[in-house]
Amino acid sequence: MKRLGIISAAIISMVMLATSAFAQDFDKGVGAYDAGDYATALQEFRPLAEQGDADAQYNLGFMYSEGKGVPQDYAEAVKWYRLAAEQGHAEAQNKLGTRYDNGMGVPQDYAEAVKWYRLAAEQGNALGQNNLGFMYSEGKGVPQDIAEAVKWWRLAVEQGQAAAQYNLGVSYLKGEGSLRKDNSLAYMWFHLLLINGNELGGEPRNIAAEEMTPQAIEQAQAMARECLDSNYKNCGY
Repeated sequence: MKRLGIISAAIISMVMLATSAFAQDFDKGVGAYDAGDYATALQEFRPLAEQGDADAQYNLGFMYSEGKGVPQDYAEAVKWYRLAAEQGHAEAQNKLGTRYDNGMGVPQDYAEAVKWYRLAAEQGNALGQNNLGFMYSEGKGVPQDIAEAVKWWRLAVEQGQAAAQYNLGVSYLKGEGSLRKDNSLAYMWFHLLLINGNELGGEPRNIAAEEMTPQAIEQAQAMARECLDSNYKNCGY
């Protein structure tokens, strides 16, 4: 059996520009960014960020992180993410967590990463929930606790978060910690990824199927449909 590992959304780069109360100027910045006019986007976001607008601070941090319209500068990205995060901006809190998790622009510090992931997760941020689950699964910055990892992943999958679906599937496939091994539930989560067009579920679904009867596979597929139809509220547990 191929070794499957838990994955963290911290490694996924997402274009996720926030919305702002400074609607007119902010919308101009977002429109410019979407059109690839990063210089204009920067021109619109920076004054708002300097006035303390958390959404603009987050977006400015994202542009420094990705090198869009400015030289890529992780330390400068951290500066703006932190300003937004300290105002309770959930996406910025998660991003700041990833910086500490991976040592990008700051010294690597798992405990600090957990702090920011938790703040984001407790606000319902799905990426933060997945990442907090990852830290518990690996024992990074917190004692290893598979049950706590699963708790956060389940919250994330209720929002359709793909990495959390994968991680739940791997956890059930391995039966790690206090979690029972359950090939049907593992198959269900991997099958859901494929239904949603995410090829990440293909190989691990085949691994789960190797130990299942055709009847069990059919039942797991039915569970996946029920889970999807219930908007991830009725998912076999």
